[in-house]
Amino acid sequence: MVQIRDFRVEISEADIVDLRARLERTRWPDAETVSDWSQGIPSAYVRELAGYWGRDYDMYRVANRLNAYPQFHATIGDLGIHFLHVRSPHRDARPLILTHGWPGSVVEFLDVIGALTDPERFGGHADDAFDVVIPSLPGYGFSDKPKTPGVGIQRIAEAWNELMVALDYRDYFAQGGDWGAFVTATMGVKPAAGLRGIHVNMALASPEELAGLGELTPDEQAVGGLSAYMEQEGAYAVQQATRPQTLGYGLADSPVGQLAWITEKFYAWTDCDGHPENAVSRDVILDNVMVYWLTNTAVSSARLYWESFSMISSFEEIAAPSAYTRFPKEIVNVSERWLRTRFTDLRYYHGVAKGGHFAALEQPEIFVDEVRAGIRALA
Repeated sequence: MVQIRDFRVEISEADIVDLRARLERTRWPDAETVSDWSQGIPSAYVRELAGYWGRDYDMYRVANRLNAYPQFHATIGDLGIHFLHVRSPHRDARPLILTHGWPGSVVEFLDVIGALTDPERFGGHADDAFDVVIPSLPGYGFSDKPKTPGVGIQRIAEAWNELMVALDYRDYFAQGGDWGAFVTATMGVKPAAGLRGIHVNMALASPEELAGLGELTPDEQAVGGLSAYMEQEGAYAVQQATRPQTLGYGLADSPVGQLAWITEKFYAWTDCDGHPENAVSRDVILDNVMVYWLTNTAVSSARLYWESFSMISSFEEIAAPSAYTRFPKEIVNVSERWLRTRFTDLRYYHGVAKGGHFAALEQPEIFVDEVRAGIRALA
């Protein structure tokens, strides 16, 4: 049985005093010996961000943004899950569960809630209205931290189905990126009775299937796939998948460490033309970092890699009706025919001109259009 109660984010003055004190007494490492990001996030930029965070950023901002929407806490078996639940004013709105990944949070979706729930106010049609459910992954944000092993993408997928049933949604859709995409895809392997279809903005397919497609297009030759990602970007994932606890001591103790660990990915994975704030504003980056800092979830969020990183290369067949949007600066992109080797009921595939890994944050209007179009193709 799922139990649900109201929830509100509270930030204490003691939390803010402690954060500012830690920022003030940061012990800084030597600066990099290069003039780019090839050794990691540059020292000068981290100092600038940390100074802004401690002196100018509104420490209550993220709480105010989240508290503007109805929030709840659900007990689903042994999991305690924080979620936003925003109902559309349109009675025929379709239920949609949206799932973030790492190093994201529910903050990713705040700027798309209005257009998804009340499309007529944003140039859309009532037929495109959704009731949105936006949970924090277990161990992330304001969800509870699992106390025992076993909470990977399979368990989360099951919990999401339980949550939607508990909210009295007999038919619903699911959407996700990053870990949210893997949770959503897992929901689509053996779809629950109520799951009508899924939309993802990140997907993987088997390299063996790519090799079996015959002559590759120039696009497919350039993709590189998971192996290229692991070689160029995957060190953080290997660390979190193998020794998340060791990593956590530094991140839990140092707000600058947490800031740098997350913000580097807003440079590497966004369509930012060389600077993360070209894609996502400074305040929004800090909103997201604040969620991790306030909840002390560096370790518990990283454990999802320990639980499930090996599972993302299992390439199980996705049987549910599916839609995929290809953002050009996503970590890994897949061609349509390659994706069809795994997503066997793919009904929508579309590439867009702008955007990267944090699609809803970077390009909210494009993201909303794609969710509407993708789910329209599934309905």
